[in-house]
Amino acid sequence: MRKVAPARWLSSLLLSVTLLGGVGSCTRPAATTPTDTAASTTAPEATFTNPLLPSGADPWSIYHDGYYYYTHTTGRNITLWKTKSLSQLGTAEKRVVWTPPTTGPNSREIWAPELHYLRGKWYVYYAADAGNNQTHRLWVLENDSPDPLQGTWTDKGQLTDATNKWAIDGSIFEHNKELYVVWSGWEGDVNGRQDIYLAHLKNPWTVDGPRVLVSTPTYAWEKDGDLGATSNPPHVDVNEGPEVLSHGNKLYLIYSASGCWTDSYKLGMLTASAKSDLTKPESWTKSPEPVFQANPTNGVYAPGHNSFFKSPDGKQDWILYHANNQPGQGCGGFRSPRAQRFTWNADGTPNFGVPVATGTHLARPSGER
Repeated sequence: MRKVAPARWLSSLLLSVTLLGGVGSCTRPAATTPTDTAASTTAPEATFTNPLLPSGADPWSIYHDGYYYYTHTTGRNITLWKTKSLSQLGTAEKRVVWTPPTTGPNSREIWAPELHYLRGKWYVYYAADAGNNQTHRLWVLENDSPDPLQGTWTDKGQLTDATNKWAIDGSIFEHNKELYVVWSGWEGDVNGRQDIYLAHLKNPWTVDGPRVLVSTPTYAWEKDGDLGATSNPPHVDVNEGPEVLSHGNKLYLIYSASGCWTDSYKLGMLTASAKSDLTKPESWTKSPEPVFQANPTNGVYAPGHNSFFKSPDGKQDWILYHANNQPGQGCGGFRSPRAQRFTWNADGTPNFGVPVATGTHLARPSGER
C-alpha cells in the first residue's frame, strides 16, 4: 500500500476522474467566527467568496514585492500563480515552473509544494517519490530570478537529516535569523503513524542537525484513521502539514490531525516561547483541543493543511486552507482552497473561528486592489 496514508493513493484515482487540481498529502472555549468573516453586506465588488479555485489541496502563498505567489498540490508538476489580490486567485496569471523527470527518486506524486524567498533567492520545497510511497522524501529547487514565474529552477537535491526516513509536507521558517525545517515523517520505515519533526538548517537546502520529534498523535481527535481491515496498514494515526505562525513572544506550530480521508481532518496547535530552544522537544506544548475543524452546519468538511498570509497593507491576518463541501469526499480533487480572516485571543493565541460556508460574501483583505 502506498502513501502517507494509503488513502492518498486513492486520491490519485479520484483526481483522474473528478475535478481539476491537486491530491495530497496537512482545552479551549469554542471559537467564534471573527466578525469580518461573517456574511457581509458590503458591496459585491468589495467582497469575495470561497472557494478561491474549484479544486486544489495543500494551498500555500507568499507575499513579495507587491505580489502574492500561490501554489498547491497538482500531483504531477509545480504550478505557481501570481496576483496582487489573493482573493481574486481565479483570474491570476499562472505557469508550470517545474515538471519532474520521467523516472527517478523525485519523479512521482509531487505533493504540498511551498515557495519561499530566502537569502535573496527563491526556493520551492516539495515531497515526491519514485513510484512507491516508501520512497517519499523532501526535495528543493532554487531560482535566482526576481520573479519566480521566470528564470531557471535548479534542482538542489534532497533535503534530509541523517536518518533519511520517509518525509512529506516540508515547511521552512526563520526565527532569530536561523532557518528551520518542519515536516511530517515516520519514526521508522513502516507506515502506521505520522509525526511532526523539526531540524535546524545550515542553508536553505542543507540540514545540519538531528531531527527532533515535536508532535505525535496522542489525543483521540488526532487518531481518526481507520482504512479497513483489508488495507495495509488498516489504520494510520496522522500529524502532518506543519506551519509555524509567530505572534508576540510565542511561536505557534499549526498542524493537521487525523487522516485526510476522514471528515475528522482538522487543525491542532503546538506552542513554544520565542526565547526557547526550538530544537528541544520540551519547548513545545500541545493544545488538548483542536483549533479549527469541520462545521457541518456551514457545509465544510475536513478543513486542513493550511498556511497563513497578511493582507496587502499588513493589518490583517488570514488563514488559507483546503476543505470539502460534502462528507465522505476524502483526499481527492474535491478539496478546494479557501481563505478567511482570523483574529487573536486575549492570551495571544490565534482564533481561527469556524470554517465559513462557500458562497458567503467576505470582505476582501484590506489594501487589496
